[in-house]
Amino acid sequence: MQTITIRAFPILAIFFTLLAIIFPQWFTPFSAWILLLLGVIMFTMGMTLHVSDFLRVLKMPIVIAIGVGMQFLLMPLLGWGLAWIFQLPALLAAGLILVGSCPGGTASNVICFLSQGNVALSVTLTAVSTLLAFLATPFLTWFYVGQSVDVPVLNMLLSILKIVLFPVLAGVVINTYFGHHLERVKPVLPILSVLTIVFVIAIVTALNANNLMQLTSVVVIAVLLHNLLGLAAGYFIARFIGYDLTTARTLAIEVGMQNSGLGTALAVKYFGAAAALPGALFSIWHNVSGAILAQYWIRKKQNL
Repeated sequence: MQTITIRAFPILAIFFTLLAIIFPQWFTPFSAWILLLLGVIMFTMGMTLHVSDFLRVLKMPIVIAIGVGMQFLLMPLLGWGLAWIFQLPALLAAGLILVGSCPGGTASNVICFLSQGNVALSVTLTAVSTLLAFLATPFLTWFYVGQSVDVPVLNMLLSILKIVLFPVLAGVVINTYFGHHLERVKPVLPILSVLTIVFVIAIVTALNANNLMQLTSVVVIAVLLHNLLGLAAGYFIARFIGYDLTTARTLAIEVGMQNSGLGTALAVKYFGAAAALPGALFSIWHNVSGAILAQYWIRKKQNL
């Protein structure tokens, strides 16, 4: 069932993306649901974990430091390099760099879950990078763009609690104490995660439908390469250091998939609508590329 779910994910993501572009009015009324839906996704992640999973991860401070380091050192640098190579206009360059300066996105935890990666490590990396983002994101954006960005720290911390920590902890507690009673439910969790994230993609796309129509091929290529280079670098750097395949895949997903929703919101507020285009496209594309990668890894694992 999980393999079928993974295969369906990129198809559903593309289909609902196109549907949201053509009929944005179908999805925009649900914009207020995004936080709730992300919370549902994180709860299903927690339902696959035990307390022992997090205790093992806390014994891996080096891999956490490497993952967060690649997140905040590599991705902004890649954004700046691609903006320079493609000679993007100032606002589009700022938007691309801002996305690269953001922490890991909650979608990375879904993709890690679907690809049978280390979900506890993925959730921990997302939480740590998000906690550090209130300093790292504005500083890195200022460093590369030449302007400071005022990140709403309190709102961001509240979002972490609502979207990531509380739902995951609730899922972990339920799975730890009542998991043996829920074995029939657990196979449905990947399907629930996929349907929920696809709906979130559709809402984000619908909210940015007008802006997406203004994208040029150069911007599209830059955004796609930003994500793909992040995925590749996260994987191969981890393998070069000597980590196992599961850890390497987890780092690849965590480094390559950004909190582009945060990047889009900050771009609109501090740079203007044009700067939000890279983040809007990244929001769609990284889910598609991540789902395809998860399908490839699962198929490869089954053939071993």
